Amino acid sequence: MELDTIAAIATPLGMGGIGVVRVSGPEALQVAQQVVKVSRPGGVEEMPGYTCAYGRAVDEEGHIDEVVLTVFRAPRSYTGEDVAEIACHGGPYLLERVLRACCAKGARLAGGGEFTKRAFLNGKLDLTQAEAVMDLISAQGRQSARAALTARDGALSRQIDQVADSLIQQAGHLAAWIDYPEEEIELVDSKELESTLRQAINQLDGLLKTYDTGRIFREGIEVAIVGRPNTGKSTLMNLLAGYDRSIVADLEGTTRDVVTDEVRLGDLILRLNDTAGIRETQDPIEQAGVRLAERQMEKAQLVLAVFDGSQPLSQDDRRVLESCQGLLALALVNKSDLPQRLELEELEGYFQQVITISAKYGEGASMLEEAIEKLFHLGDFDSSAAVLANERQREGVLRAREELEEALGAVQAGVSYDAVCVCVESAIDCLLELTGKKASQEVVNQVFSRFCVGK
Repeated sequence: MELDTIAAIATPLGMGGIGVVRVSGPEALQVAQQVVKVSRPGGVEEMPGYTCAYGRAVDEEGHIDEVVLTVFRAPRSYTGEDVAEIACHGGPYLLERVLRACCAKGARLAGGGEFTKRAFLNGKLDLTQAEAVMDLISAQGRQSARAALTARDGALSRQIDQVADSLIQQAGHLAAWIDYPEEEIELVDSKELESTLRQAINQLDGLLKTYDTGRIFREGIEVAIVGRPNTGKSTLMNLLAGYDRSIVADLEGTTRDVVTDEVRLGDLILRLNDTAGIRETQDPIEQAGVRLAERQMEKAQLVLAVFDGSQPLSQDDRRVLESCQGLLALALVNKSDLPQRLELEELEGYFQQVITISAKYGEGASMLEEAIEKLFHLGDFDSSAAVLANERQREGVLRAREELEEALGAVQAGVSYDAVCVCVESAIDCLLELTGKKASQEVVNQVFSRFCVGK
């Protein structure tokens, strides 16, 4: 079925130097021909692919703006269709007027992710590569961007296909041996079958190990900053944020709610939550803040417990210590610029690492970065290898692995090869659904539902 012609603004709305309206489909060049007037023989429809032309965008009211039109010819375009991209000055009014002109000449407004969806439908991308496009757009650091680009280049697809191909070969042999017993088909070698299943399981296990670390680089780490009042929690928050995000004062209890911000520490994204000082208090509002701080600790991926190094541990500090037991937590002994009275040995056993810092003078941020990387094993992450990027992919690999475990158990127990074949075929279906070679329309729609319009 031939798809219609779609159009959308492909750049973010807002004031900018340039903005782009993208048109894709069988009538893309005819639409562009009517909207953009170029001074070249044959006009837009005669332009070769990968060429640009200067012109004027027009509509029923007259000239809109001077533009540069770029033409991509099918199948050598992002969508695999004829594509015209109209670049004009980046004001919302101009972009919307150019888009309306395209729609008036036969295009329709594109839905979210519809350009990339067409690339998938036209065989330019598989589903994992399409998902990587959105991960590239949303990447917030070097590692996450590199991992997304690797996936866009097909690293995950190739590894999944490699596993699937080995299983398809075994499934074909099993099916032939089961269905045509009267034919002279080579007997199924149980040892070879078992080896293939084990190797596939090991490969899937390797992929599963990439998920949590990859997610940290993509989504960041949920961090709770805790401690008794006046240890320097808010000063630390401001240091990491790079501006005065939290109120800093000598008075106790200035932070009563959770103050949040997302910051970059080296190549890490930290979703910081600066909490109320934990202490015994009769103030009902401050008590609510303390309870909120303790709940924030429980749901955080990492706790940064801040202590005042210029003071010995207080009873409130010890309450913080007890609250950190069993959690993934780092102790930050603050105010290293002052004479030290806190005994660091008292913190041992409660934290994965104790770091001495001076939040006031910006000392210790690099040590904190190194400690977090070590704590989450981020140094082992290879962004140039295949990485599972989202829960859909992880779930698909898990389901395939479970089917293979069942098949392996059946082989070892001497169960009929009919049952083994069913399990292997189910695992293959899970893997083919991952790349989109055997995916339902519902799965495809779910993948593209998080894309922005214009991509």
